[in-house]
Amino acid sequence: MRAFLFVCCFAVAGAAFAADPTFEIIIRDHRFVPNEITIPAGQKAKLIVKNEDATPEEFDSKRLNRAKVIPGPSQATIDIGPLKPGEYPFVGQFNESTATGKIVVK
Repeated sequence: MRAFLFVCCFAVAGAAFAADPTFEIIIRDHRFVPNEITIPAGQKAKLIVKNEDATPEEFDSKRLNRAKVIPGPSQATIDIGPLKPGEYPFVGQFNESTATGKIVVK
């Protein structure tokens, strides 16, 4: 019985410590590449935004309730979710005419 409880507890703990899925977006020439990513619904995720430009950019999403200035060249990690299915647009606040994208949650 003890062995069974140990195995059950270990399996639950292992699932609890599983890493959140990670997705990457690059800022290049004042654009997001890719400008659309798909993430799973109902779970947390990490978004790594790498700014390859020499100038800063602000990742801004009202729907995600996230805003982060990313100096150039550098990167930032933005925690998101868990999210319901849908589309979550984002912009580069300093270059809104070119830096646009969306996260699709399925």
